[in-house]
Amino acid sequence: MAATLRRFDFLVLGSGIAGLNFALQVAARGRVALITKKNRADSNTNWAQGGIASVTSREDSFELHVRDTLEAGAGLCHEDVVRTIIEEGPARIQELIQLGARFSEREIPTQPGSRELDLTREGGHSKRRVLHAADATGAELERTYLQAVASQPSVTFFENHLAIDLITSAKVGAPGENRVLGVYVFDSVNQCVEVFAAPIVVLATGGSGKVYLYTTNPDIATGDGVAMAYRAGLTVANMEFVQFHPTCLYHPQVRNFLISEAVRGEGAVLRGADQQRFMDHYDPRAELAPRDIVARAIDSEMKRTGADCVFLDLTHQTESFITGHFPNIYARCRELGIDIARQPIPVVPAAHYQCGGVSATVDGVTNLAGLYAVGEVACTGLHGANRLASNSLLEALVCSHRAAAHAKANRPEERPVPIPEWQVGSATDPDELVVVSHNWDEIRRTMWDYVGIVRTNKRLRRAEKRLGNLTEEIREFYWNFRVTADLLELRNLATVAELIVACALQRPESRGLHYNLDYPTTDPSWAQRNTTIRRTGI
Repeated sequence: MAATLRRFDFLVLGSGIAGLNFALQVAARGRVALITKKNRADSNTNWAQGGIASVTSREDSFELHVRDTLEAGAGLCHEDVVRTIIEEGPARIQELIQLGARFSEREIPTQPGSRELDLTREGGHSKRRVLHAADATGAELERTYLQAVASQPSVTFFENHLAIDLITSAKVGAPGENRVLGVYVFDSVNQCVEVFAAPIVVLATGGSGKVYLYTTNPDIATGDGVAMAYRAGLTVANMEFVQFHPTCLYHPQVRNFLISEAVRGEGAVLRGADQQRFMDHYDPRAELAPRDIVARAIDSEMKRTGADCVFLDLTHQTESFITGHFPNIYARCRELGIDIARQPIPVVPAAHYQCGGVSATVDGVTNLAGLYAVGEVACTGLHGANRLASNSLLEALVCSHRAAAHAKANRPEERPVPIPEWQVGSATDPDELVVVSHNWDEIRRTMWDYVGIVRTNKRLRRAEKRLGNLTEEIREFYWNFRVTADLLELRNLATVAELIVACALQRPESRGLHYNLDYPTTDPSWAQRNTTIRRTGI
C-alpha cells in the first residue's frame, strides 16, 4: 500500500457549500484538490430542507436577527461573530443568486404580476427571513455550487477518498512553527493510501450526527474533521451542544427523514398520543420556540405517556398549499402511506446538528498554521449553546468566503518538507469485520441512551467508561490491521463520542442543548465560557 504523493496549493476536505465556496473563491490562485469520501454531491448541505436565514426584507433588520440568534444561543454566542455573519449575509446571498441559485418566490399581493422572495419563518425567528427552494434548499445550493466549481479547470475532485490524518511539521520533525503540511488519504476504490500535500488545508467535513442511533444526517456524518483535528492537537470546543431536531419522521422503514422546521413555521401544531396540543404548556411561543425547547418538550411528552412518537398536524392547510410549499415531504410521506394533507405526521426528535467543533475564528483560522475550519465542523461562536434555525448555511457561506480571503492574503512561504509515506508495518487484512459493525452499533446506542436530550452525571460516567473500553478495542484493531473506510469512520466516531461526553462532564449546569438533571438550572458564572479540550503529548 505504498503512498502516492500529490501536491496542490489548496486542499479542501468536504464537498458541502462551505468547501465548494472556498474552492470557488481560491480557484484563480492555484491548484485545488477537493477531497470527498463519497460522491461529490454527498454532504449535509444536500440534505438541508429548510433554507438560509438572512435579512432581505424591509420588515426585518440586522438587530432583530442578531437578537434572535443571541437568545437562541443561551448566553454563549460571541456577539461580534454573530454581527459579522448576519451583516455580511445579504451580500453572500446576492452572489449565490448570481451564480444561478433559484429560491422560491411569491407574487406581491399589492403588485399583481410582480414577484419577490418567498420568505418563511422557523422556530426562534421573530420575522420571516428564511430563503428557501421549496423544501429542498440544500439540494439547490449543492447543484449551484457543483456547477460553478466544475467550470474551474484548477479544481480537481477526488471522490471516494477519505482523509485519515492531518500531516503537521511537528509530526514529521520539521523545525520552525508547527503548521499543516497535508493529509494522508485513503482511496477506497483502489484500496490504497495517498499523500496529499499543500500549504493550506481546509476542514469542511460537516458534523457527526451518526454518533447517535437516530439522526437526520446522512451516513457520511461521522465527525471526521473534528477527530482528525483533535488527534493533531487542535482545540475542540462545546461538543456537548448537540442539536436534536424535534421532528424526524417516525417510521419503521425510514430512520432519518427530516420534517422541516418550516412546516411548523407555516402553522403545523404538535399533538400527543391523545391528539391534544401540548407545546403551549412548555413555552409561550409554542411550536415556534427554539429547537432545544421543542425537542425536550416532545421527549417529556413521550416519557410521560409512554408513546413511541408525537404527531405534527398540518391538516388545517389546503393540499395545494402543502404540495406547493413542501413537495418533497408530501411525496415521501405519500410513498410511505401517510397523506399529510389529511392526517398528522408521526415524529420523534433525532440528532441533527453539531454546535461545537474545532475552535476557529470567523475567518476559519485555527490554532494550527495553514489549517482552516469552516461550516459545521467549526466552532466560531455563532451558535452558542443552541443554533438558531437556518443559520448554519448562512455561516457556511460567510465563513468560507472570509476564510478564502484570509488564505489568499496570508499565503505561507514555500518550505519544502519531506513527508514520509504511509507506513503499513506488519498490519494485515482484517479478519473479523463484524467487530467494526458491532462497535459502531454499541457507540451509537450508548450515546443515544446516556448522552441524549436529557442527561445525568451517572449516565455520562457510564458512557465515558463504555466508550473508553470501545476506543481501546478500536485502537488495537486500527494498528493491527490494514485500514478500510469503515474502520476509519469507526475510529473517528469513537473519538467524537468521547469528546461529546468529556465536554458534557465539564459543564456543571443546564444551558441550551445541554440539559443535565443534576444541574437543572443555568449558572450565570458559565455564561460566555466554552468547554474546551486539547490533546497533549502530540
